[in-house]
Amino acid sequence: MNYFKKILQFAIPYRRYGFLNIFFNILYALFSALSFAALIPMLDVLFKPEQKILVEPVYNGFANLKDYLQDYINYRVTEYSGDDDMKGLILVIGLVLILFLLKNAFNYFAMYFITFLRNGVLKDIRNKMYQKIVDLPISYFSEKRKGDVIARITSDVLEIQHSFLSVLELVVREPLTILFTILIMFGISAKLTIFVFVFIPIAGMIISRIGKSLKKQSDKVQKEQGEFLSIVEETLSGLRVIKAFNAESKFYNTFKKSTNRFFKFSNSLLNRQNLASPTGEFLGILVIGVLLWFGGKMVLVDKTLDPSSFIAYMGLAYNILTPAKAISKASYGVRKGNAAAERVLEVLESENPISDSKNAVEKTDLNKDILIDNVSFKYEDDYILKDFNLKVKKGHTVALVGQSGSGKSTIANLVTRFYDVNMGEILIDGINIKDISKKSLRDLMGLVTQDSILFNDTVKNNIGLGKENASHDEIIEAAKVANAHDFIVELSNGYDTNIGDSGNKLSGGQKQRLSIARAVLKNPPIMILDEATSALDTESERLVQDALEKMMRNRTSIVIAHRLSTIQNADSIVVLNKGIIVEQGTHEELMLSKKGYKKLVEMQSLNA
Repeated sequence: MNYFKKILQFAIPYRRYGFLNIFFNILYALFSALSFAALIPMLDVLFKPEQKILVEPVYNGFANLKDYLQDYINYRVTEYSGDDDMKGLILVIGLVLILFLLKNAFNYFAMYFITFLRNGVLKDIRNKMYQKIVDLPISYFSEKRKGDVIARITSDVLEIQHSFLSVLELVVREPLTILFTILIMFGISAKLTIFVFVFIPIAGMIISRIGKSLKKQSDKVQKEQGEFLSIVEETLSGLRVIKAFNAESKFYNTFKKSTNRFFKFSNSLLNRQNLASPTGEFLGILVIGVLLWFGGKMVLVDKTLDPSSFIAYMGLAYNILTPAKAISKASYGVRKGNAAAERVLEVLESENPISDSKNAVEKTDLNKDILIDNVSFKYEDDYILKDFNLKVKKGHTVALVGQSGSGKSTIANLVTRFYDVNMGEILIDGINIKDISKKSLRDLMGLVTQDSILFNDTVKNNIGLGKENASHDEIIEAAKVANAHDFIVELSNGYDTNIGDSGNKLSGGQKQRLSIARAVLKNPPIMILDEATSALDTESERLVQDALEKMMRNRTSIVIAHRLSTIQNADSIVVLNKGIIVEQGTHEELMLSKKGYKKLVEMQSLNA
C-alpha cells in the first residue's frame, strides 16, 4: 500500500476527474441496486393480480419502509392501469428499463472521467521518469542496463495503469454497489442476508490464498522483460560487429534463453491470475445455490417471504457477484502493480549525488584559470587519479597525453562535473565547481568527444543543439568554421537532411565536423576535446584538425589527444601515467628532454 500511496500522489492534479468519477459511481451503485429492487412490483403485477392496492398506503416508520414502498408502487401502478393489467405491466417494464438505462449512463460517465485521470497519471509518471533519467549522473547508468531502464518507462508504467489505477475505478463503485445491494437485501429479508454473510468470509480467504505469490512472480516477469529489451538494444547498437564476427546465432541463443525464461514466468503468473476468476465465480454460484435452498425453504415451507421478493432478492444476490469478482481481480492487480511500482519508484526516488549546492552561483565567463587542486578520484575500488594537480590559464591550450587508462578522459569527466571528485577540488576563477550551478558550469564548456553523438534528426537541428533558437545564418556560420558547410549543401536536402540514427548516413569525418559545428555554435569560453580526431582517416583528420584549430583560437582548451601530431601547438603538454604527471612542457621542451613523450612521438611516426 505504501507504493500505491506514492503513485496516487500523481493523481492530485487530476482530482476533479476523480471526484466526478466518484459522483457518477455513487449514482451507478445506487441505480444498480434499485434496478433489481424495481422488479418486485413488476413481478407482483404478473403473479398477484388479485392483490392490487386501491388505497394509498400510509407511512408507518422506517421499520415498515420496505412494505410501504412496495405497496406505494403497487398503488401507483394500479391507479395508472385501472382495469387494463397490460398498461400496468408496460409501466413497470418502462420503469425497469429507465433504471437500467440510467445505471449504464452513470457507469459510462464514471468511466469517461476516470480515463482522463488514468492517462494523465500515466503521462506524468513517464514525464517524471524521463526528467529523472536525464537528470541522474552518468555513473547511475553505468550500473544499469539500458533495456531495463526502457522497460521501466514503458511496460512497468503501463502495468501501473492497468493494475494500480484500475483499482481507482473499483474503489468507490464496487464497494458501494455491494453496500446498496446489501441494504436492499436486508430490507427484503434480514434473516436470509445474515445467512449469506456466513459464507462470504470463507470465499474471501480462499481467493486471498491464491494471490499471495503474485507480486514475486510479477517481479520476475518484469525483470526478464528488461533483460531481453537490453539484448535487443545491444544487438541494434552492435549489429555491424555481430554480423562481421558471424555472432548472430550466439546473440539469438542469448535472446532465446531470455524469452524462454519470460515464457515460463509469464505462464506461472497468468495461470495463477486466471485461477482467480473461475474460483471466485464458483464460490459465488455456491453461495447462490445455498441461497436458493434456504430462501426457497422460506418461500415454500415457512411462508415468511413472498415469491416476487425472493426472485428480486436472487437478482440482487447475483448483482453482488460481479463487483465482488472485480474487487478480487483488483487485489491481484495491486499485487502485480506493486512489483511494477517498486521498479518505477526505484528510479524516481534515486538521489542524484551531483546536485547544486544551496548557494550555487551563476558563472557566465572564465576570467583567470581552471585549477585542479590535489584531486583524487576512483570509479570503483582503485584510484584513477591520486593527488593530481593541474592549472589551465585563460586562453591557453593544455593537452593531456598518455597510454589508455592513464586518466585523461577522467579529467574531462571531472571538469564537466559528470562525476564528482572523491578528494581535492576543481576551481574556476577560484570558485569550487560544486558551488557553481550545473547549468551555468556546462554553459561555460563545449565538448567534442571521440564518438560523435548525433541524433536522428536534421543536420540543422543537430548543430542547433549547441544554441537555443539559433538562426539559420548562425548555424551556417558555425558549419563553415567546422569545415562542414561544403558537404552539407551537397546532401539531398542540405541543412534539412535527416542524418539517420546516430548519424549513420554520414561518414566518420562528417559526423565529427557536425559535432565541432555544434560546439562552435555554442561559443563557450572553455573547450574540452576528448580524442576528437583519433577515429578518423588522414583526409578527414586534416579537415577536422583545421576546424578544431579555428575553434580553439582565443579559447581556453583542454585537449585529450591520442594522435600527438594534433597537439604540437599546445601551450602545455601534460604526459600522464597511471593518473600521475610524469612530464610537462611545450612540444619542443619535451622533445629535448628525450623521455616518455619523445618515445611516444617516435613510435607514432614509425606507425604512420
